[in-house]
Amino acid sequence: MSVAVNIAASSPKPRPGPGVALIAGPTASGKSAAAIRLAEACDGVVVNADASQVYADLRVLTARPDAAEEARVPHRLFGHVDAADAGYSAARWAGEARAAIAEVHASGKLPILVGGTGLYLRTLLDGIAPVPAIDPAIRAAVRALPVAEAHRLLAREDPPAAARLAPADTTRVARALEVVRATGRPLAAWQGERVGGIGTAITLAAAILLPDRDALMARIDARCQAMLATGACAEVAALLARRDVPADAPILRAIGVPPIAAMIRGDAAEADALARLQGDTRRYAKRQYTWFRNQSPESWIRTTDSNETTDRLATLFHEQG
Repeated sequence: MSVAVNIAASSPKPRPGPGVALIAGPTASGKSAAAIRLAEACDGVVVNADASQVYADLRVLTARPDAAEEARVPHRLFGHVDAADAGYSAARWAGEARAAIAEVHASGKLPILVGGTGLYLRTLLDGIAPVPAIDPAIRAAVRALPVAEAHRLLAREDPPAAARLAPADTTRVARALEVVRATGRPLAAWQGERVGGIGTAITLAAAILLPDRDALMARIDARCQAMLATGACAEVAALLARRDVPADAPILRAIGVPPIAAMIRGDAAEADALARLQGDTRRYAKRQYTWFRNQSPESWIRTTDSNETTDRLATLFHEQG
């Protein structure tokens, strides 16, 4: 699904709304460094668009900017959510991002979105489907079904959704079934009525960082090693020691937490934890790479180098005044 935008990333055009920069791409591609340099060059404020970096508890493991980097330019929406908050969502982030962007504009500065979570960016720019709250009884009944049975029922109640979804996709099959049962309308119908997006109210200049794949994978492996050596294990140990974090909290599923938790419990050796952390991160980066390469609008700048990303976006905003 493409993200709707309203600027061609080439020559300047009259602004339909205030400017916003966006730097996206796979993990370890150099997005954060590019965003900080752009903020320094264009009097900007960096606004986080990464689903893991919103959490306060995992600065090292999520590769959040460190204290020195955050001191160089203003940062927003980094590390502001507690691990015990199990209800954080793309919709909630989008609401916070809209407010942050408005505050940055009011201060006369440039908002610079940076992150690799496509769902967050799509929700902010395109809006979100106005699906009503699902009756808890309906949700509980659907979520209790084996996925094969849920898919069979979905094929009867919303055949296009069943044809579109993999029969073993537990989360999406359940969501489609609960929506059609609770509202009487297919999820696809609701998704055609997105609301709250800011894409048509701003002038967006966006760049996608897509480095050489082999170099990216090598960088990921090295960064994972550094994480284990510089505090990731202590972060996970502190997280596991908390009694107020629900067992189903999203942060406990963050990349790196399960293998490091297994190592802390004595169920895995450090080498095994590192190998799984590296493998999980590489697979995630490959999915991000594919999504941004194929789903981003053609008008978005594609670069392979972090410095080039900064230079091209800075040139655009300087030309536009």
